[in-house]
Amino acid sequence: MSYPSDFKYTKEHEWIKADGTTATIGITSYAQESLGDIVFVELPKPGAAPATGTVTEVNGDLATAPEKINQDAHSSWMLKIKLKNPGELNALLSSADYEKFVAEEGGH
Repeated sequence: MSYPSDFKYTKEHEWIKADGTTATIGITSYAQESLGDIVFVELPKPGAAPATGTVTEVNGDLATAPEKINQDAHSSWMLKIKLKNPGELNALLSSADYEKFVAEEGGH
């Protein structure tokens, strides 16, 4: 499995793609394979405040078509946030580091 090199990754199997002070977030292919068929997605409301920013938009399509995550997890974003400090993303995993992490965890 290859993971997009322009994304950053968490050990909770989320991907984050930054564009200036805006970031788009979803789950990785590894996560969706581990979860199996996704039949329900509950997303935070815009205005909620994750640790690094504020939710500005959620992917409403997932409410009626959560299977889009199973079809292509790396293209199926879940939410967008306005980052408080874009530099915080430097502490996340690169695609190569994430691949190593998944391999060590017993994944692909």
